[in-house]
Amino acid sequence: MAPDSGLTERFVLHWGEMAARWGVNRTVAQIHALLYLSARPLNAEEIAAALRVARSNVSTSLRELQNWDLVKVVHLMGDRRDHYETLQDPWELLRVIVRERKGREFDPTLSFLQACVDGAGFAAEDAGVQKRLREMLALMQSLSAVADQVLGMENPALRKLVKLGARVQALLKAA
Repeated sequence: MAPDSGLTERFVLHWGEMAARWGVNRTVAQIHALLYLSARPLNAEEIAAALRVARSNVSTSLRELQNWDLVKVVHLMGDRRDHYETLQDPWELLRVIVRERKGREFDPTLSFLQACVDGAGFAAEDAGVQKRLREMLALMQSLSAVADQVLGMENPALRKLVKLGARVQALLKAA
């Protein structure tokens, strides 16, 4: 961690705690937080030393972060080791995380619901079950479309949308 940085340590620890609540490995999140705050790319040994975790745990966690497109390898002149960095723009980080989670978690559920509704046995199901599955599918399709639109926005437009917040709700109530 940054020399004598209690704030960096607190942030890294908190990021790990939050990630555990989101179903993400604590060390994976701590490495991401450390790289996010770091002024320069770090190698695996530096990460292991800063977090006081095993080098093998760092390697596994870095691969996971690379699979999520949250960390990339960079090379420094005169150093044969791999160094790692992450995006520094929190809006881009959000975009990557939402895109990856949507693809890994949301989209398979959407496909499953579509298969349920399109399946041969669907018509034989109770009318209430059919109705609820169709409603859930419609909701998931709508949310997927919104997520795709938001993910396609440029950061300035996305910032403006988020700033609108409660004003959008007030506009919708008035309509």
